[in-house]
Amino acid sequence: MGELIKNENGNIENTAKSENAYLSIRGYVIDAQKHVSSAVNSAMVNAYWNIGKAIYEMCGENDRAAYGKQVLQYISERLTTEFGRGFSVQGLRNMRQFYLTFQNRSTLCSELSWSHYRLLMRVEDENARNFYAQEAAKSGWSVRQLQRQINTMYYNRILASRDKESVAAEIQTTVPKPEYEKIVKDPYVLEFLDLPQNDHFYESDLEQALIDHLQKFLLELGRGFSFVARQKRITFDGRHFYVDLIFYNYILKCFVLIDLKTEDLTHQDIGQMQMYVNYYTREMMNEGDNPPIGILLCADKSDTLVRYTLPEDNTQIYAAKYMAYMPTEEELKRELNLDEFEKLDD
Repeated sequence: MGELIKNENGNIENTAKSENAYLSIRGYVIDAQKHVSSAVNSAMVNAYWNIGKAIYEMCGENDRAAYGKQVLQYISERLTTEFGRGFSVQGLRNMRQFYLTFQNRSTLCSELSWSHYRLLMRVEDENARNFYAQEAAKSGWSVRQLQRQINTMYYNRILASRDKESVAAEIQTTVPKPEYEKIVKDPYVLEFLDLPQNDHFYESDLEQALIDHLQKFLLELGRGFSFVARQKRITFDGRHFYVDLIFYNYILKCFVLIDLKTEDLTHQDIGQMQMYVNYYTREMMNEGDNPPIGILLCADKSDTLVRYTLPEDNTQIYAAKYMAYMPTEEELKRELNLDEFEKLDD
């Protein structure tokens, strides 16, 4: 142990040796915490995989049929009574889906928690999902870091980047880990697998590329879309807001406002789009115009959050998830669920 000396006020000060001793001991505590956390996570993940397998074998392909519902409800109630929260019917369905997504048990990583796997299950592309799982385990990504990488299409960006090291390191500045961890209807689809070759492909590049592609895509989609503005600034009481894309559709006779979010949709995002729609309704509509439409594109969204944030009679704001491939015009009409789009064929 390093020396401890007293200053002129009689208070004990640490010498360099004392500080080194503290850092060394702190390291032991952190290592122990990591080992405990890893052991708990591994046990939990394995248990949930086994539960998911048992449910699948019991209920078959359709766990929502009458028999499957009864079985899940019975198991949920018994487990909840004995072990507490965490075994709701939906939770059991998640475990079943976990088993179906990762049927090869040997691919499971002990470094990843159940929260990591909950995110990975939402990645539909198997190659991308396996890539994220391997990178998360190898790089020690936190759950927030993994979520950020999935939402910002890190898999696609790293494939399109020549300077892969700097793109890989970007996550440490956008979502740094805590110090002790350092050791409308879905899907709204956009083509994004053919990313242009680039020395770097950071998140800001991704957002701009999505906006570029969306602007071009809508203008080519059919008759009626006219480009109005990009990054349109709206100012209220000295505060500036920017709408990513604004179109006017001469067939629908309304403004179409589009905002892109590279993270999960929040109720604040929906409220902000509502503000944009209200502004264009009250200030920008011309005589004979229909009310404007607002479209929120996001990496992922909660249908429940959208439903309870928007009024029940909502006909102006649509939230949708973007994905990495191109729809046909008919698919877009169907996914947006806007009857007015049928007029594009007239």
